Amino acid sequence: MNARNYQKELDKIIEQAQKENYVPTLFLHSCCAPCSSYVLEYLSRYFSITLFYYNPNIYPRQEYDKRVREIERLVEEMEFIHPVKLVEGRYDPQEFFSMAKGLEDVPEGGERCFKCYRLRMEEAARLAEEGGYDYFTTTLSISPLKNAAKINEIGEELADIYQVSHLPSDFKKKNGYKRSIELSHEFGLYRQNYCGCVYSRRKADQ
Repeated sequence: MNARNYQKELDKIIEQAQKENYVPTLFLHSCCAPCSSYVLEYLSRYFSITLFYYNPNIYPRQEYDKRVREIERLVEEMEFIHPVKLVEGRYDPQEFFSMAKGLEDVPEGGERCFKCYRLRMEEAARLAEEGGYDYFTTTLSISPLKNAAKINEIGEELADIYQVSHLPSDFKKKNGYKRSIELSHEFGLYRQNYCGCVYSRRKADQ
């Protein structure tokens, strides 16, 4: 079976919207400022975006606050063709710890991470449905360490549950990750050395 090309699927959606001269609304979950930089530069040409910063996985609190300040600054300083509005979700680390129970020792990139993607994407899907958005998606697929097929699979499951379309994505394509590094330098963004949770931090500290 051929692997799906999520970038091509996204290209088709953009092409169709442009043909119809329509700017769809997108509820975009943001994992951090560096990953969001390229995704915003790219998608704000075609979508009206609400950027949703919701990451109860981030540890400790000071790290969370630092990352919030960076995403606020990025949205303020970047120029966009269509509007980008930032919304911060609640920060309750207990949500993450309850989800991770029993999976504390699972290696990075495994089942705990998949459940963490889902936790954050589900809140985005719920709010996208509530707000009547055309699409929801997440910036997570830009990272070479994240499983794009799994992220899209979760997105499609949530689209069925919440009745809001999931925007397919693999933002690593078109040199997305490389461009995010360039933009991070350009805006002087803080680039963290671990994904966010206490378990990924322990691994980074080893």
